[in-house]
Amino acid sequence: MDTSFERNKSQDEWLTPPYVIEALGSFDLDPCSPIKRPWDTAKNHFTKKQDGLSQVWKGRVWCNPPYGTETSKWLGKCSKHKNAIALTFARTETKMFFEQVWSKADAVFFIKGRLRFYTLKGIEGDSAGSPSVLIAYGKRNAKILQNCDLQGKFIQLK
Repeated sequence: MDTSFERNKSQDEWLTPPYVIEALGSFDLDPCSPIKRPWDTAKNHFTKKQDGLSQVWKGRVWCNPPYGTETSKWLGKCSKHKNAIALTFARTETKMFFEQVWSKADAVFFIKGRLRFYTLKGIEGDSAGSPSVLIAYGKRNAKILQNCDLQGKFIQLK
């Protein structure tokens, strides 16, 4: 589930721009999916109803977690699963980033500029309140970030 960024509190679910998903290839699971979505982000989806954080994850995972205090838990699960790409704000100085990204991820890809997330109706919204980063857990996902056609900067961590 994509959750609010600070510049628009009137909506609490925001969708990943479809071109980001397309650039990263197919995913087996999105454990943070909105209940109603205008497009699929993976072959299988968990919503709030299934509580994707408590479910068993299988295959390659796309994770655009709730932003805020719960983000660290989702990135921790991505790290343990070892086959995921996560999207979150590039707040590189935070405790969460040091605990769940710098020390556990295989690579990061800092997206150039600010993403424009989409509403649940599939309408592009305003730009996000912070820059975004894709985080690769697993060597295959690191290679995918390194070779994707998104604009930004790839950094190998492991």
